[in-house]
Amino acid sequence: MGKVKWTEKASSNLQAIHDYIAKDSKTYAARFIKSLIRATTKLAQMPRCGRIVPELEEYGFREVIFQNYRIVYRLVEGCGDVEILAVVHSAREMNKAVRKEWELN
Repeated sequence: MGKVKWTEKASSNLQAIHDYIAKDSKTYAARFIKSLIRATTKLAQMPRCGRIVPELEEYGFREVIFQNYRIVYRLVEGCGDVEILAVVHSAREMNKAVRKEWELN
């Protein structure tokens, strides 16, 4: 069984989501983030349960959906760990959001 690790970029995505929701309710923001993180715990036991991101198929990135957010991750070869790369609102265009942030061509 591998571990679920969050990149700095993904952690900053979580903070931005929290800050946005907290404008209306700090309590709801904390609950939402906790639930979002909980949605990724299954990846430690079933790392391939998420689908391949259609827009980024050539990179092998996978995703799980939590409410209106796409949680993008990749499998770390050899150790079975999962690395959470980003949390992107589903209304955003994935190609623009990810390619710009990760400088993918």
